[in-house]
Amino acid sequence: MIPRRVIDALPELEVFAHAVQARRPDDGTWCEAWTVRDVLIHQTGNAEEPARVLAAHLAGAPVETRGFDRENPYRAMTDRELWSAFHSRCEQLVEVTAAAACDASPHDEVRWTGRSVKVPFFAEHMREELVLHRWDLTGDDSIAVRALTESWMTEHSVNEVGQPLFGRGAAHLDWAGGERTEARLRVPGTDDILVTADAEGSSMRLVAQEGRATIESDAAVRALLIWGRRPADASRWHSDAGPEALRAMRTLLSGY
Repeated sequence: MIPRRVIDALPELEVFAHAVQARRPDDGTWCEAWTVRDVLIHQTGNAEEPARVLAAHLAGAPVETRGFDRENPYRAMTDRELWSAFHSRCEQLVEVTAAAACDASPHDEVRWTGRSVKVPFFAEHMREELVLHRWDLTGDDSIAVRALTESWMTEHSVNEVGQPLFGRGAAHLDWAGGERTEARLRVPGTDDILVTADAEGSSMRLVAQEGRATIESDAAVRALLIWGRRPADASRWHSDAGPEALRAMRTLLSGY
């Protein structure tokens, strides 16, 4: 049973947990080469690390964000131990974020993965992880599509995560000839997501619709695309940008 205070803070947790329980640990997922157990390990680390970093900030002793090697201890656990650890880490995250809401300003800057984020980032980011990785388990079911369509998902991805989404993908593109990659991801009736990259760096931001879209889709598909995923139903997006432009965009957004 997930405590009510945890569900209130992480409303996506319950349906994620049900999706895990409905599958075997060694079942495959939509996240390439990951099993259900791999996803759960990743999510346990995702809950632990924000709590650790935010708690250190509240204690006045900031720490740097660890890499994904933080997941290694969970790989040695039994399935039962891992399930218990996942719930425990989520509860700890909720406790720390509740303490931060009382003891810190929402405008406080906290170091996270080489940049600074505000205190409310941490709970919202875990919510996003729960939405995204539930889709990895279920694919395009109605719960996943509805959650991915929420505007806060896109806004958090672009405004709060941004650069890390394609930093690693950009390393796989050849900038020797001075090339520049630009892509507009469009959902009718909303701002475009403009992604640009060249040898000097890269950026992702929400901008007014202008010119031709690289890809036009619904909001859920666009959220998946910027996280390097592909919807099960390819008819939910379309493009006339050509294979080279699409290939460059897919490479750029392949880091996650």
